[in-house]
Amino acid sequence: MASKDDTVQPTPEAPSKGSELEELIGAYFTSKRAIHEFFGYKEGWVDIPISDETEHYWMLVGGDPVSGEGATCVWSPEPMTIDTLRAGNSIYSGPVYTQRFLQKWVYRTPSHTMVSVDTECDGNKFLMIFDAKKECTDEEIKKGYSNDDGM
Repeated sequence: MASKDDTVQPTPEAPSKGSELEELIGAYFTSKRAIHEFFGYKEGWVDIPISDETEHYWMLVGGDPVSGEGATCVWSPEPMTIDTLRAGNSIYSGPVYTQRFLQKWVYRTPSHTMVSVDTECDGNKFLMIFDAKKECTDEEIKKGYSNDDGM
């Protein structure tokens, strides 16, 4: 005997032209295009998803801080200090994703920075957007993060 939960639910009607879903899809692509234009990013061979990291503190360590070549992007919900780095809580990092099909890997504006990052987890890469005011530029802290003896 079939229970009440086994009843087949009606299939929702397909969205009609101009539907709310189509408006949302249009708004999504319009917003994505506007974000790319804001940073001067040109989409290439791969469509890399955008990740809003504006609530995080961040820094680029090693490599070239302008181009990002050979650098690692480090981000955390806590301000970057020697103590927070020593504690190691909630600190994330991944190499700057440098592929030839990308014109640049680090896109700086006065208010925000977008960094192409390889999370090295399940093949995920992101265009991470950070608040420029939350960038750690203290060379001692950067050196401490990259110090192999654990500071």
